[in-house]
This record gives sequence, structure tokens and C-alpha cells, in this order.
Amino acid sequence: MPFITVGTENSAPIDLYYEDHGSGQPIVLIHGFPFNGATWEKQVSPLLAAGYRVITYDRRGFGSSAQPAFGYDYDTLAADLDVLMTELDLRNAILVGHSMGTGEVTRYLGAYGSDRVDRAVLLAPLAPYLRQAPDNPEGVEGSLFEGFKKAIIEDRFAYLTDFCNTFFNYDENRGKLVSEEAYRAHWEIGARASAKATHDCVDAWGTDFRADVSRIDVPILLVQGDKDMVLPYPKTGQRLQPLISDSRLVTLKGAPHGIPWTNADQVNDAIMEFIGSPSMVRA
Repeated sequence: MPFITVGTENSAPIDLYYEDHGSGQPIVLIHGFPFNGATWEKQVSPLLAAGYRVITYDRRGFGSSAQPAFGYDYDTLAADLDVLMTELDLRNAILVGHSMGTGEVTRYLGAYGSDRVDRAVLLAPLAPYLRQAPDNPEGVEGSLFEGFKKAIIEDRFAYLTDFCNTFFNYDENRGKLVSEEAYRAHWEIGARASAKATHDCVDAWGTDFRADVSRIDVPILLVQGDKDMVLPYPKTGQRLQPLISDSRLVTLKGAPHGIPWTNADQVNDAIMEFIGSPSMVRA
């Protein structure tokens, strides 16, 4: 099992588990909360078949990566991504994030630039700024985040059930876009995450990405369902697209938050069309 060390906690290394398959232009897939790289299975095989080198990794605190008691802010998470990009010497890479993973992509491009990046895909994006503030009245109230953290502390496993219900719009899509077995598999993946990471990541959702968004200088594809109940479409993707000059928004009618699974064919078609287009010419 391959790991990359991104830091230390007391006497132990903080190692990120990753998988690196295929050859060709590299694509880095960054998973959503509270899951891990395994939830990209409906994208990995088509991308490999199309001739790409596909890299997935588990965010610190999740999956097979180390579970330190700190580092669940986007400065640290983007720094972890930068270590991965540097250690693997990835160039002309395509970054693809889903949900919380779009935060790493956005902060990485804002903080580290695009020298190693050709373009990026944001699926059900978190940016530009989810938390309500005096200069961000479009955001959601901070009490919602505090409620999530309280629920995680009181009964993380019950919270995961509620989250998966919302992730899939399960009442509506059960037996149609998602099976009971796939629902259960996602729940079990989430249950294996660090309790501390699950709790602390909630604060990261309120990150202000507006400065990062203004620095993005690569083509961006946004894909989101208009029935996203986790990151509401009008407050995220629909609002974000006009802020990025070279961007395209694909709206999936009736789709929930968990589109890499529920709407995999539509997501894959949109990604393939986007990454097959000519690269933006940059000085």
C-alpha cells in the first residue's frame, strides 16, 4: 500500500494513502466528506480506459490515511495535496474534486498556483463562501454548522445516517439512482473515518474561498445537481460560475449531492468532454 508522509504528530508520521494507476496525463481525484478515495470507483475505470493516469488519495483522517488530531482546515489540506503533487512530480494535471474535495482544489489553485495544473473539475462545489457573514448574506447560518458538530459528538453513526439520506436524497432516489447496498457501503466507509476528523471538518466548510476563486487561471468545469440538499445549488455552483472567467456550469436536473455515484454517466460524460477539449493557452 503506497503512502506519502505529509507531517508528524508526536512520534508518528502523518501518512496519506494513495493509489496511482495507468499512464498518460494525470488526473487527481479528491473525495468528498466523510468518505475516501474508494467512492470514485465509477470514475476510475472509465478514465483509465480513456488513457489517463488516475490518482486517488484518502484525505488525512479518512480511509487508510493517518488520523491525526489536527489539520482539518483548508490551508493544511491544500498543503497535503501540494506534497502529493510534488512527491509524484505531477505536471499538466487535471484536478477533480467532489464536495469537500472541491475545497482542496480551490485553495490549492489560490495558494500554490497552476504550474502543475492544466484544468480542474468541481463537482457539487463548496465555494465561494458557504457561511453567512455581514459581507456574505447569501450564505447559510452559522448555527447550522454548530448543529452538525453537536450531532456528530452526540452520535456520529446516527449523524452518518442522516447525512447519507441527504447525500443521496434517499427517500426519492432509493432503488432508482442508488441501491440500498450502495447506500450501506457509503455509510460504512464514512463510519471508518476518524471521529475527530469528522467533527473538525465541519468548520472547514465555512471557509471563505473568494480570494482563491479570484486567482484561478485555468479552465474550470462545474457540475452540480439542482436538488443538492447538502450544498444548495443557488448558494454554491450557481453562484460560483460567474466568478470564474473561464468556466462552464453543467446543471443536472433533479440530481442530489452524491452525483459521482447517482449520476455517474452524466458526470463522466461531462468530464470526458471537458478534458478532451484543447488546453487553454497560457503565457
